Parts: sequence; structure tokens; C-alpha cells
Amino acid sequence: MSDLLSTLLAERDWLMADGATGTNLFNMGLASGEPPELWNTDQPDNIRKLYQGAVSAGSDIFLTNSFGGNAARLKLHNAQGRVAELNRVAAELGREVADRSGRKVVVAGSMGPTGEIMAPMGALTHELAVEIFHEQAEGLKAGGVDVLWVETISAAEEFKAAAEAARLAGMPWCGTMSFDTAGRTMMGVTSANFADMVEKLPNPPIAFGANCGVGASDLMRTLLGFVAQGTERPIIAKGNAGIPKYHDGHIHYDGTPELMAEYAVLARDAGAKIIGGCCGTMPEHLRAMHEALSSRPRGPRPTLETIAEKLGGFSSASDGTGDEGAAPRRERRRRG
Repeated sequence: MSDLLSTLLAERDWLMADGATGTNLFNMGLASGEPPELWNTDQPDNIRKLYQGAVSAGSDIFLTNSFGGNAARLKLHNAQGRVAELNRVAAELGREVADRSGRKVVVAGSMGPTGEIMAPMGALTHELAVEIFHEQAEGLKAGGVDVLWVETISAAEEFKAAAEAARLAGMPWCGTMSFDTAGRTMMGVTSANFADMVEKLPNPPIAFGANCGVGASDLMRTLLGFVAQGTERPIIAKGNAGIPKYHDGHIHYDGTPELMAEYAVLARDAGAKIIGGCCGTMPEHLRAMHEALSSRPRGPRPTLETIAEKLGGFSSASDGTGDEGAAPRRERRRRG
């Protein structure tokens, strides 16, 4: 493929993605419950500042402010008729920042979950999910994104619908799921399930991986699960900056820049090709991550013990694959 992300992946040992969208915007005054996507038109300078913060910290990839920019999510704010506009503007602002950076920077069109439950458990059919994602994808494409970036998905069916939407839009894409329930996604997908599913898609992503979840340690364990499946597809790691804690009525993430630098190096050594942060990850974290990735030599693939020692313990005893016959063998291979 000739898209910018594939070109950079071929040229570089690792690429650094961006950090948090919500955390940074809350620090700029976004109110709880306020849809961030409306800021694309109402507060464009703040969105430029968000993007520029990642680029200035060294990110090679940043995500547009369009995570909840699909009709199902925007309907909660009576803005379902603005999908094309809000996504296009999110992308145009990103294109503006990337094009003046003086280097190759990938603008990735963020596409989060619909918030609906897929059939047969819920009312969201495959066809409707594809339609919802496709509308968003076309808006992002019109605004000039380099790649679509499907993220924080829990259900395999929803991921497949987003893949189909990317095909309909004629766009390269990447995709991540969130493994936040004892090593599985909320809908029960394991790292092994996901790695296997990605390879069977008729329109597979350029890269796949995990974002958000519980903390950096758990995300690292999921990453090792992908590697254990033998995938040769580039892997994405976007872990949260520590664990969320409540202080004075708001959520604060306890991960320091030093912790995130350690995580970034471990993720690279574990096999991730695209490394960034998720919730709580600020420009100061990204700067520390970039410095560590640029200056510290590649080391051996970390064991679970090393991860726990350097990043803190895991939130669950299992990586989510414990009921499956192959899981113990995979875990032994990872330790070895």
C-alpha cells in the first residue's frame, strides 16, 4: 500500500502515537457530559492545541477529535445530523497541524464504538452498524485523514462492521479493542480471539492492538497475548497513564512521565510497532516516552514478572484466556 502510515511503518522501527483526547480537553475546560466533537466547530483553537501538543511532543500519529462522532452517539446530544460536518472539521484541523509540522505526521480519523449493543443481544444490526460507521468514515475522509482509526471496541461484531465501513470508504484503517474485564473485552473477546479474527477479515487493518483498558501492566499482558499468536501484522499499544483515581470530584490518572517512558520501552521490546498513550496521557508523558524510545536500546522481550516489577501488578490473575485449552501453553511461552 502507498498510504503514509504503511510507508512510515516500512521505514521505521517504531512510531509514536498520541495521548489522551478527553483528559487534555477537560483540562482546557470541557464540561463533564459535553460532547468533545462539538468543540471542532465551537472551539477550534483548542482542538488545534490538542493536536499540536502531540506533534510537539514527538508523535508520528495523532487521532482526530471524533471518537464519539457517529450518529448513535451524537443523537444523545441532538447532533446526529452533524456527523459529516463534525468529522470533516476534526480532520481538516488535524490536516492543518500535520501539514505545517515540517515532517511526516499521520492524521488518524478516530472512530469509537456506537454505544449500542449488537444483535442478537441488542437492536444494532450489522447493516445498521456499517451504515453508522460508513457515514463517519466518509466525513473523516472528506476532511483529509490519512487513515481511519477504529478504537476502544468491545464486540467482535462491531469491529467487523467498522472494517466493512472502511472498505466502503476506500480507506486504509487500523483497529484496537479495549481489554478491561479480567484480560477480556467487555463482550468477552480475548487477545487470542482478536488476533485470530483480524487475520480472517476480508479487509484486514494495517495494524491492530489494544488501547485504554485498566493500566499499562494489563495492556502489556494483552500485547504479549497478541505476540504469542504469531502475528506478523504491526501491533498497536496505547495504554492508560496509570490507574484512575478520584480527587476533588474529578478523575486523575496516577501514571508519571517516568512510568509511561518505562511502559513505552517495554511495549517496543514486547513487539509493538505503534506506541502511544490513552486516558491520562498528557504531552509531558509523550515527551518522556519519545525520549526513552529514542535513546534506550532495544532489550529482550519482557516477562510478566518484569512488567509487574516495572509497571505495577496486574488487576486480575488471568489474561482472560485461562478457560481455553491453549492458554497455559501460551503463557509458558511468554514467560520463557
